[in-house]
Amino acid sequence: MTAEARTPSNADARPDFGTLMTRAVEMRPLIEREAPACEEARTLTQPVVDALWDTGLMQCINPVEAAGSGLAFEELVDLWQEMAWQDASLGWIGIANLPSSAFAAAFLPDAGFDEVFVQNGHRVTMGGQFAPNGRGELVDGGVRLTGQWNFGSGTGHSQYVVGGYMPCENGVPRIAENGLPEMRVAVMPRDEVTFTDGWHVQGLKGTGSFDYECADVFVPEHRTYELFTRDALRGGPLYRLGIMPLTGTGHAAWALGVARSALDDVVALAQEKVRMGDLTTLAHKPTFQRNLAHHEGMWRAARRLVRDTAAEIGAAMEAGEELTQQMRMDVRLAATYATEACREVVTFAHLAAGTSSIREGSRLERAFRDMMTGTQHAFISEKIYVECGELLVGVRDENFSL
Repeated sequence: MTAEARTPSNADARPDFGTLMTRAVEMRPLIEREAPACEEARTLTQPVVDALWDTGLMQCINPVEAAGSGLAFEELVDLWQEMAWQDASLGWIGIANLPSSAFAAAFLPDAGFDEVFVQNGHRVTMGGQFAPNGRGELVDGGVRLTGQWNFGSGTGHSQYVVGGYMPCENGVPRIAENGLPEMRVAVMPRDEVTFTDGWHVQGLKGTGSFDYECADVFVPEHRTYELFTRDALRGGPLYRLGIMPLTGTGHAAWALGVARSALDDVVALAQEKVRMGDLTTLAHKPTFQRNLAHHEGMWRAARRLVRDTAAEIGAAMEAGEELTQQMRMDVRLAATYATEACREVVTFAHLAAGTSSIREGSRLERAFRDMMTGTQHAFISEKIYVECGELLVGVRDENFSL
């Protein structure tokens, strides 16, 4: 089955969740082989990119109008978790690259959707940074965009690059109804931005998260959309969540996948590893058994919180309910807690494995530095706890950024 066959006119273009999970699991040997090469290249290798297209994973989060699979919210959690279990860089692409295309497909005006998706047969890869680090001077038909963006995840293999920006009139940001500067997202062909690299990092090396910039680039209005919009022009109720809850849940699922891989790997290692000074294997050591059970419980609790929250809110969206501040807070709180818990789980596995976890090339070594890198992201930082706490204690009634 070829990737080119997967278009909205072909029923097989939209494999269901079960099919996608089966195909994802079948990728495991390839991802294990390619992980070192992805790290060396500092972006996904071509065999991995090809596999994402061949399995239908690359476009699966898209609205069905853009060859997506119409997945439920909790199904996304499972799929993202599997990708991150295989390799944290692959999983990061799953929560960065894939949603970038999905958001554009859901929120771009018809002319932009036609130009970016329809005219490319819906075979579109997209990555970049949504933070409004650009200034878009308003001109007839669009904006002249100038800006610099860091950590453009997935841009190593993306044909379109997104950049968050503030629309300006004579250099002054335009103010939205909420009293804050308006924020939008521009979608640009790859050759209209300049990559300045900068991706020399401790972990998540294979994500191709390059820095980039542009200077006075014309972006037509039809290739832009509001950053905080939840008014999806295409797709089902899932897209009414908007960018923030979907992205937050992606971060949680990524952490769950990396932590699950570390637990699985340390259990396998424990069957044969005898640490210096011990008389038997790690598996027979009571302190290891106790700490393993504790962190297994922590992981299960975190996963249940994330998945149950996604299922409940997904069902509410399907029933036509409005997305409330409480729902948005629940998603972000679950994601931040789960990420923190998973970081502790991976730290346990790293310490329990001893010197086996510091040797380059082992999955445990990679999981530890990938987790320490991924959890530096602002999206699941302490700031989210503070913002949720403000709502819980009644200091604020609304926070549009959650």
